[in-house]
Amino acid sequence: MTDPLDEQDDASTPLTEEEREQLAPSYITLRSELNEAEQANILEAEEWAFSRKRDVLDERFLKNLHQRMFGRVWRWAGKFRQSERNIGVDAYRISTGLRQLVDDCRYWIENGTYDPDEIATRFHHHLVLIHPFPNGNGRHARLAADLLLTASGRPRFTWGRINLVDASKTRKAYVAALRAADNHDYGPLLQFVRS
Repeated sequence: MTDPLDEQDDASTPLTEEEREQLAPSYITLRSELNEAEQANILEAEEWAFSRKRDVLDERFLKNLHQRMFGRVWRWAGKFRQSERNIGVDAYRISTGLRQLVDDCRYWIENGTYDPDEIATRFHHHLVLIHPFPNGNGRHARLAADLLLTASGRPRFTWGRINLVDASKTRKAYVAALRAADNHDYGPLLQFVRS
């Protein structure tokens, strides 16, 4: 018999058995229940995050943000992954990668290297590329990018919400835009974040 939590949607990184054992609520047995619990937790985190200006460009804040987004659901929330993935840097390089990203982003802001939308887009892409946590990296990176953007006085990104009719198509467009950015073509991702 297959485990209902093993049913991967195309939006999440597969978890190791050890990571799955860290599921906090015992009532969750189905993927739909997990998605619902995570979404409720994320909404609480958004309310907290946007309640005042935050220093997004700080490793401790990024860990705290992830913990607030997923802490009611996963015991590993806010802790860097210890296992290797088919995406992301080696686990031992996460802290170094984040420090480099934060430093680069501060430089871009201080020197006006890019406009605020492009800074937030590049920040989001690099944060996803590092993939610091066992799961929730895309959702975490999108919220962090939105916080960085609003700190510069810009409105949050829409992240493809204009096409809510076909979520699968939106997800495919997002992943394709991330892959283009992996090859240093940020055009599709810049277009997607405001679509």
